[in-house]
Amino acid sequence: MSTSDPAPRVVVGVDGSPSSYAALRWAVRHAGLIGATVDAVAAYELPGAHGWSAPAVDTEFDAEEAKRGLVEEVRKVLGETGETQVHERLVHGNPAEALLIASEGAELLVVGSRGRGGFARMLLGSVSQQVSQHAPCPVVIVRPEVKVGGTGDGTA
Repeated sequence: MSTSDPAPRVVVGVDGSPSSYAALRWAVRHAGLIGATVDAVAAYELPGAHGWSAPAVDTEFDAEEAKRGLVEEVRKVLGETGETQVHERLVHGNPAEALLIASEGAELLVVGSRGRGGFARMLLGSVSQQVSQHAPCPVVIVRPEVKVGGTGDGTA
């Protein structure tokens, strides 16, 4: 890579779940090894956004507050300092589609094995399954970290 080439990027999905926190930590460690930056992507959809003829409006949703929340969430998971530069990106849209778009030109896409939605018994969440089948780059699916004693709360 020449000095004019941009640094490689690692994209990671963050949704507040233990799996996504494990994926974020994994992505940052990997990015540090390859000299990459990390795009931490969180997606949101407004209730009723699909199937209505008029645009959905959520008077309770504040995008700026959500962006601040994402930044705080990433800092809480990683601590204030990190080896790799992390860019927090809040995106409107379907989470799988948002991650697929964000991963265009990326070195790697990292997601948790299960997010906040769906059935707890599923081995792969719907987002991780969709991106693993359609991503334009390699995908790593990270399971939540398990503490000794098997709590599985992702805080190891």
